[in-house]
Amino acid sequence: MRLLLASSSPRRADLLRAAGFDFDVCAAEVDERPHPGETAADYVLRLAIDKARAVAVDPFHVVLGADTTVVVDAHMLAKPESADDARRMLTLLSGRPHQVLTGVALRHRAAEASGVESSTVHFAPMTREEVDWYVASREPEGKAGAYAIQGLASRFVTRVDGSYTNVVGLPVSLVYRLLVQLGWETRREAEPGIDRTQP
Repeated sequence: MRLLLASSSPRRADLLRAAGFDFDVCAAEVDERPHPGETAADYVLRLAIDKARAVAVDPFHVVLGADTTVVVDAHMLAKPESADDARRMLTLLSGRPHQVLTGVALRHRAAEASGVESSTVHFAPMTREEVDWYVASREPEGKAGAYAIQGLASRFVTRVDGSYTNVVGLPVSLVYRLLVQLGWETRREAEPGIDRTQP
């Protein structure tokens, strides 16, 4: 069994690589518009499942779909559509906590496993000048909630309650737990210090 990441996100790829997973990439294209009355948790889970199902799978791959959103005041903050939209989002997040939710779905043959991870991120107050500086860096582009915790925005984050990798874009521990549900076994030959020439 080998992972097939149904996403073009370099952050998700980096997290899987850092955790020692070998994987292939086949980005999935799905309609990401929320349904009326849909909660944030239902939204990210639905999109993760849609992405996992949108990619053709063979018997040797486990498809991994994921989607992340940021929630503040019960409003979902997706990727900013413009610099002004990024300023709006960052102003909402300034000086207060918010939630980051990621839906994860795995598919292997006819079997599926899925779940949602939630983390709380606390932002320090940001001045208008700091917001303008951060937007001008262009780091908010393509990021849910208009920030990347692993980048320049780390200077504004005072605390994270829950999974840090979830905030980056993929809760690696949840991915592993779901893989185990589907029968994944850590391969002996991948373990450090093992002499693969011996039986």
